Amino acid sequence: MHRATRLAVGTIRRGVAEIESGIALPVGKQRHQGGGRKCLSDSNVQLLPALMALVEAETRGDPMRSLRWTCKSTRQLAAQLRRQHHAVSPTSVRRLLKREGFSLQGNRKTQEGKNHPDRDAQFRHINRRVKKVQRLGQPALSVDTKKKEVLGNLKNFGREWRRKKSPRHVKTHDFPDKQKGKAVPYGVYDIHGNEAFVSVGISSDTAEFSVGALRHWHRLLGRKRYPRLERLLVTADSGGSNGARNRLWKWELQRLADDLDVIIEVCHFPPGTSKWNKVEHRLFCHITSNWRGRPLTDHQVVVSLIGSTKTSTGLVVHARLDRRQYNKGRKISAKEMATINLKRHRFHGDWNYEIHPRRKHGN
Repeated sequence: MHRATRLAVGTIRRGVAEIESGIALPVGKQRHQGGGRKCLSDSNVQLLPALMALVEAETRGDPMRSLRWTCKSTRQLAAQLRRQHHAVSPTSVRRLLKREGFSLQGNRKTQEGKNHPDRDAQFRHINRRVKKVQRLGQPALSVDTKKKEVLGNLKNFGREWRRKKSPRHVKTHDFPDKQKGKAVPYGVYDIHGNEAFVSVGISSDTAEFSVGALRHWHRLLGRKRYPRLERLLVTADSGGSNGARNRLWKWELQRLADDLDVIIEVCHFPPGTSKWNKVEHRLFCHITSNWRGRPLTDHQVVVSLIGSTKTSTGLVVHARLDRRQYNKGRKISAKEMATINLKRHRFHGDWNYEIHPRRKHGN
């Protein structure tokens, strides 16, 4: 048999022993259930978390879909994992990435408006800062304003399950109803806790409204989750009500830092990269999916639908209606700006800075 098939003698002997044992194999199988080499992620439980940590800061893709990719090749990833004492090959890395929903694409940047030269460096800086404050047991928040929603019995894109031939009847034209107004959802997402708070405004999206959402988050969730709060990291876009050049944003953050007696650190995403903000693809996309096909008739409906948003990964969302009127056009003078206790980071101080309480921290 060895001369005819060139199989190893030991393999032939084991096959003969299996036949003589009388134990039948499962139909269509070459070995019994549980046989063969185990998956690397099962024998080494630290391998998958280490791989995800490597690709986290380099992830690209459409935040509204499950498709993701990484600029690093499997060979580079396997080499870095081996330096961390994980015995793994590029083929195994490729298999693990595919299992986690990744797809390998070409090594080229995507077109996202103006491509700032420090774009990728800022992404890595934000990733490092988030991990550091999480190791300290302090919160890292991702904030942004969701698209304003026109209220009324209007068509909302998407479909929901209903009995056949009984769709909801909505208005033919989507003209805004001045009496009902608009809903302005502002999201505060706890990156580590996978928990979110959404403040639904009834007026304008201003910096005062944005920081007000942070206040509500702390009052309802933050002080319970983080009883020893000393530092708060906020990741935000570069424009809008929480923009890097918005004076009122910094002024209101200073008031919040004074009231809570905490250091507030802010890291802004580079211009044109707002969709990579985690609040977009970990919170807002699920809210949109939850209320698809349902007319947003009034503010209470919006709050109820946002608050009922949940995911299989454990996301919990809390929502509250903010009835306060926020007026646009409020200006902060240079003299007022000079009173802000602002500490800029060495790397891009216009994007990365800290606001310290104006009294001694801890007293």
